[in-house]
Amino acid sequence: MGAGQKEFDAVIVGSGPNGLAAAITMQQAGLSVLLIEGKAEIGGGLRTAELTLPGFRHDICSAVHPMAVASPFFQSLPLAAQGLEFIQPGFAAAHPFDDGTAAVLSRSLAQTAKSLGADEQVYLDLIGPLTEHWDKLVADILSPLTIPSHPLLMAQFGCKALRSAESISRKFSTRKAKGLWAGMTAHAIQPLSNLTTAAIGMVLSAVGHVHGWPIPKGGSSSVAAALGAHFISLGGKIQTGLMVKTLDELPAAHAVLLDVTPKQLLEIAGDKLSWLYQRQLRKYDYGMGVFKVDWALSDPIPFTAEETRQAGTVHIGNTFGEIAHGEKLSSANIHPEQPFVLLAQPSVFDASRAPEDKHTAWAYCHVPNGSYEDMTAAIENQVERFAPGFKDVILDKHVMNTRQIEAYNPNYIGGDINGGIINLAQLYTRPALRISPYRTSAKGIYICSSSTPPGGGVHGMCGYHSARQALADVFHMKIPHLPQKIE
Repeated sequence: MGAGQKEFDAVIVGSGPNGLAAAITMQQAGLSVLLIEGKAEIGGGLRTAELTLPGFRHDICSAVHPMAVASPFFQSLPLAAQGLEFIQPGFAAAHPFDDGTAAVLSRSLAQTAKSLGADEQVYLDLIGPLTEHWDKLVADILSPLTIPSHPLLMAQFGCKALRSAESISRKFSTRKAKGLWAGMTAHAIQPLSNLTTAAIGMVLSAVGHVHGWPIPKGGSSSVAAALGAHFISLGGKIQTGLMVKTLDELPAAHAVLLDVTPKQLLEIAGDKLSWLYQRQLRKYDYGMGVFKVDWALSDPIPFTAEETRQAGTVHIGNTFGEIAHGEKLSSANIHPEQPFVLLAQPSVFDASRAPEDKHTAWAYCHVPNGSYEDMTAAIENQVERFAPGFKDVILDKHVMNTRQIEAYNPNYIGGDINGGIINLAQLYTRPALRISPYRTSAKGIYICSSSTPPGGGVHGMCGYHSARQALADVFHMKIPHLPQKIE
């Protein structure tokens, strides 16, 4: 990092949502901050490009960002003033079944519950309290392990959230409710029998009712552009095109925050880390990878269920049992013939994403970490199953296996887009068991990626909390635990 006079107060390596959040937090404190990005443009997983035909703009990782609008830190920033606009689809999510019907997650808690028939009250009991008290609980949910601001409410949430999705599913009696729950919890990217998988489903469902599951107008790169513009407006500096391999490549700084996973942390800073900390990082567990397909389409996907055509996100997998089986196989290094598929077609709601009267769509399924298997046919067969005629509207496609996804973003180890499995063992101890998960064993070096609490998702809270820790340790500055929300 250099010695003597420091060129910057802080250097942030990596410009994903967490790196950007860390950089903004440090810059807001009045420090001089440099943000370094290996690619030609900032964003990490927040990038949009023409992957298929000219004029068809695809999000390289994901296009739907419920946690971005739910993030207390992002809410505190004037991102709308930087041009960021979110679009709310008719339904947050839909879950089609083989008989042509579908379950839906709508903005209304009451309407969603009522649509589940005999399971109306079960759903209200499960998701209602979290939805009602979301504003009181969100800060604690998206934080490292700490004394909660509302202990009783957090305990009530924790008693359900720490359970497995499978055990919670037994409370439901209808196929519709069980299927909807399976799709929500499968975002955990691990077997649905694992403890804590219920937390993912509960949080995503509640966010859908409180904030919706919106898409950023123009694509995911719009989120990164707004965050970057705000950082620059505060006086921050960005350097692109430098893929950092060692700390010696960085200008001298009092603090370095790395938006990387344990594997890259060892490569970049291993010689500065203690033997024990290195050992913990080497034992860190990465989860399943994803195989992704982007399509250029002549028409919208012809889903049989009308509700599915109005949904921003579609969970494809039919019943709870089928989805749970597929996730279990993938976790056991077996490629399922009928995988759980997560799909979105942004152009239905955002005309800027494709030429006039044409459409874009993407989908991915979970596969064994590091898989080279081509899952294109399996994914397209699953979509065709619930949207007969889908294959006839495909104009072009672009596919990425887990290795190609990691090549695009080195943080996606083996295609793991969550920065490591978020199971009970790594819920709060990611990436290692320490008093503060953001501190490394080396003074002045911090980790701020999704490999720290609260984990994956476009919310920036990992970067925000890491920056707060660095501000306290290195600069003896304490900032309010929660920024004020921009109204």
